[in-house]
Amino acid sequence: MMRMGVDLGGTKIELVALAEDGSELFRKRVPTPKNYPSTLDAIIGLVDEAEAETNQQGSVGVGIPGVVSPFTGLVKNSNSTWINGHPLDKDLSARLNREVRVANDANCFAVSEAVDGAAAGKGVVFGVIIGTGCGGGLSINGRVHGGGNGIAGEWGHNPLPWMTPDEFNSTSCFCGNKDCIETFISGTGWVRDFRRAGGEADSGIQISQMMSEGHPLATQAFVRYIDRLARSLAHLINMIDPDVIVLGGGVSNIDAIYTELPKVLPKYVVGRECDTIVVKNQFGASSGVRGAAWLWGKNEH
Repeated sequence: MMRMGVDLGGTKIELVALAEDGSELFRKRVPTPKNYPSTLDAIIGLVDEAEAETNQQGSVGVGIPGVVSPFTGLVKNSNSTWINGHPLDKDLSARLNREVRVANDANCFAVSEAVDGAAAGKGVVFGVIIGTGCGGGLSINGRVHGGGNGIAGEWGHNPLPWMTPDEFNSTSCFCGNKDCIETFISGTGWVRDFRRAGGEADSGIQISQMMSEGHPLATQAFVRYIDRLARSLAHLINMIDPDVIVLGGGVSNIDAIYTELPKVLPKYVVGRECDTIVVKNQFGASSGVRGAAWLWGKNEH
């Protein structure tokens, strides 16, 4: 049987069908309807089309920008707000007449890279998605570790470690707290910091391009960014000491991160030694949808 993964995003829903060896059998995306019943219909339609096209049946996993609460069984914390408050996994299971697994999209990213991506074969893999926001997911032995509260991997909503006086109480996060890691190391946070120092840019990628051209404010902003990223990841390493950290999202495409970050990490890791591997993702924007398919492990349907 094949594995089907669905990436339920704010603007598009994508389905990929994978063979047992991870090769792609089918892929299609459709615009995301902005209401719950139509979203269910769209997912069902993609599954039906994939099975008709491949002449196979398969398991179904869904990655969402939120989480199914283990307390209520309802989706919460999704920026696709129309799925909040609904039992998405149960509703899809009933419609498709099979169990459907639903997980946070950052957890799907971590699973994808752990199963057959940049961290293939590693036991404990932490996936970091750095773009407009800052997400995280944890995979252990190729499976999602969601935790008892369903929030494992939400490192971006801890406070920035070892804050300096000028950093303390300087940012506000949408989650309601101040000085969250996300507000400093997301692409959005990096741009805010650069502008605060007198620079002008619209993205972290643009700042990195300016740095490569010798722009002094951009270079200084990158040094601050790497130090904050190192502090944030060292906090994570001190707690779970993963085998590999895989970076995703737009900021992960900045090559200088992979040469400069390892130089700074040991400064903050307990014992002042650190050889934790930090790598760029292998599957890019496809990692989430592939990880949703791999919510069903080997020999499991």
